This record gives sequence, C-alpha cells and structure tokens, in this order.
Amino acid sequence: MSKKTLNQANLQKLGAEKLAELVMDLVQGSAALQRRARMELSAAQGPGEVASDLRKRFASLRRSTSFVDWRKQRAMVKDLAGMLGMIESTIAPHDANEAFELLWSFLQLAPSVYERTDDSNGAIGGVMNDAMELIAKTSPALTKDRTTLAERILDAVADAGYGEFDGIIPAMAEALGQEGLEHLKRITQAWADAPPTQHELEQYQGYGLVSSAEDSVRRNKQVTQSIILADIADAQGDVDAYMARYSEEQLTYGTIAPDVARRLLDAGRIDEAFDIVSRARAAEDGKSLRMFRYDLDAIYEDCLEKQGKTDELKAHLRATFEQTLSAPCLRKYLRLLPDFEDIEAEEAALDFAETYPHLGAAISLLANWPSHKRAARVVLARAEDLNGDSYHLLTTAADTLEAEHPLAATLMRRAMVLDTLQGGKSKRYRYAARHLAECHSSDTAHRRLWRPSLACAVH
Repeated sequence: MSKKTLNQANLQKLGAEKLAELVMDLVQGSAALQRRARMELSAAQGPGEVASDLRKRFASLRRSTSFVDWRKQRAMVKDLAGMLGMIESTIAPHDANEAFELLWSFLQLAPSVYERTDDSNGAIGGVMNDAMELIAKTSPALTKDRTTLAERILDAVADAGYGEFDGIIPAMAEALGQEGLEHLKRITQAWADAPPTQHELEQYQGYGLVSSAEDSVRRNKQVTQSIILADIADAQGDVDAYMARYSEEQLTYGTIAPDVARRLLDAGRIDEAFDIVSRARAAEDGKSLRMFRYDLDAIYEDCLEKQGKTDELKAHLRATFEQTLSAPCLRKYLRLLPDFEDIEAEEAALDFAETYPHLGAAISLLANWPSHKRAARVVLARAEDLNGDSYHLLTTAADTLEAEHPLAATLMRRAMVLDTLQGGKSKRYRYAARHLAECHSSDTAHRRLWRPSLACAVH
C-alpha cells in the first residue's frame, strides 16, 4: 500500500503537532466540524464534560427555528448521530443513569427537529430509532426508582406527537420490572378514565367538524391506552392481556390476527393460534377485494407445520405459489417433497411461471430463482409486453441476465429507455442514458455472437 494513501496508519506518522494543524485548517468555516472537535476535546476531559456540552447542544437545537432543507438535512443527521455516538462511547460505559437522561432529552428534541425539516426520507426517524435502541441497551444497568420511571413513560408517550417514544416500554421493560410494569398499567388506566383537562381540550379544539374536543381527547386516550397495555402485556408475556384489547370481530382482521396468532404460537397455544388465523383467512376470502396478506399466510403455514398437517400445508403452498409466484412458498413446498419428486415438481413450477399472466412477476421469479435461461426466454417471447416503468425490477433482472443473455438484458433496458422518452420523464433521463450505454456495452462485449440481434433490439 502506498505511503501516501489516506488511512489511519499513514496519518499517525505525521505526528500530533502536524495533525493538530491539519484539524484546525479543516474545521475553519464548518460549524459542524468545530462542534465535533470540541466534543472530542471534552471527551478527553471525561464524561462529565461531554454531558455538559451535549446539554448545551440540545438547548441550542430546541431554540432553533430556521427551516432545514434537504441540502442541510444530511449535516443535521450526521450531527445527531455524532451526539448519540458520544453518549454510547463516552458516557454509557461509566454512568448508565447519566446516559439514560441524555438519551431521554435527545428523544425530546424530536418535535423541534421534525417541525423544521421534511423527514420524508426517514433519516431523522432513523436516528431517533437508534436512540431508542441505545436506551434498550442502557436500561438494564439503571438504578432509578421503578414507579418514577413508569410515570415518566406515561407522560412521555401521552405527549409524543411524533411517535418519538414508540417502543419505550419494550426498551425499558427490564428496568421497570414487574413492579414498574404493574404501576404503569394502573396509572395508564386512571389517566384514560380521567376527565379531559383544559390543556388536553385546547389541543383538540377545532380539530373535528363532527366530534367535540372532549370526544377527540377520549378517543386519543383510548388508543394510547391500548398501545401501552399491549406493550405491557408483551413485556410480561401475557398473551391473554394482549388479546383482550381486541373484540371478536377485530381478531378476524388481516391486520390484527397475525400478531395475535404469532404470540399464541410462541406461547405454545397452537390450536388457538390456528383458530384465529383460520377465521381471519375466511373473513379475508369473503371480501370482494382480497389483498394478499403474506404475514397472515406465513403464520397459517407455521400453524399447519406445528400441527403436523403436511398434506394441507403442501396444498396451501402450491395454491399460493400459483396465485402469486411466491418464491418462498415454492421453496417450502419443494422441501416437503420426497427426494427426486422435488426435481420434477420444480421443473413443473418453473414451466408454470413462464406462462404466468403477470410478466413482471414471472421475470422476477425466474431471474432470482435462478433460472436465467427461462427468464431470458420469457423476455424474448413477450418483449412487447414489458412495462418499462417497472425500472427497479427490470434493472435488477437486466443486470442479472446480461452476462449469459445479453439480448434479453438489452430488451429490458430498451423498454425502460422508451418509457422514459415517450413519457417525457425528465428525472429519469440520466438513467435512460446509462441504460443505452449498457446496451452498447453488451453489444460490444458479445459482438461476435449477438451483434445483429442486439442492434435490432436497441433500434
């Protein structure tokens, strides 16, 4: 390796004085780098200095009102992540209680941060999730009063307008213990039953045209109470308490039944889990527009497997594959077959996939199985039906098939280029240019065998 390569080993050879000079040059004009340098200097003085600097930075962020556009958001995310890193590496190993208080304050920054930036890409939310995970790592070492923790959690969850404290109960379950969890259950019930305060009413004043502010407050409390009690039930391993939040009808909903059935299955209550998931599947089948719910099917398959109903499981997996071309279903189905029978069944399934009406699903399955020859054959046979707007699928498939089947790869790239140009999708022009270059590259690389066909495909 060159002695000029920028890596840690080579930089260390410059010596402390030269490195300090370089750092000073680099941080000039960059507030973010200056803050990072000061934090590192504080870290050298000990955890107390770091904690003090972090609190000052938190206060500064709470006071800030300027909007952070997408250009500056990356720097903000890096700044937030850096503060979390300081808490984890410098403070948590020495003082879990102090680290917890700082992480709690960090989560409380969420409203002031979210209100100043568009987090549609989820970058800020990702950092907040990292903070929650760090709380979960830190909480077992806490020495705080459990009832006080429970009260803090209820206040935080009830007031969290951006979901910043979602997951706090599972994260704090060990620190709360049974005493804290039971106390949280009691105070949550009392809070939900209490008449709305003036402050709560003011928050919902004018929000609904039909519902009064009082009704809105009560509904919000009921939803929050249900979530808190469900988290407590999970923390205590109480499946019945988790189920109690739902009515019999709700337990047939495809959005609810899988979670309940999974908990029953994990508790060894296989027949009850099967009953719930079966009723939910029947309810879904009865709807005029049935959505494929893979989570519902997955728990149903697990129930059949644990009950030893192999024939029913095989029939379900085969039927589901024929409906959706689900690769996981096909793999599960083949594993249940005797040796040699699975080979014949696999060939039959892939033959079926070649004639599947949804072309994109067929290409995706065959390219990823992998069965590249079949995937290429489908593309060549149905090239005029390619949907160029399915660029994620076609880009991946084209990259996969390019080496062995350049004509099929070129046809898929051509479909994407034509869709971009004919639709005037200017944001995709640079991708279209890349696809066209890739077509030319395929033509050049495979000139002897494929040049006539590729030329026709591109033009």
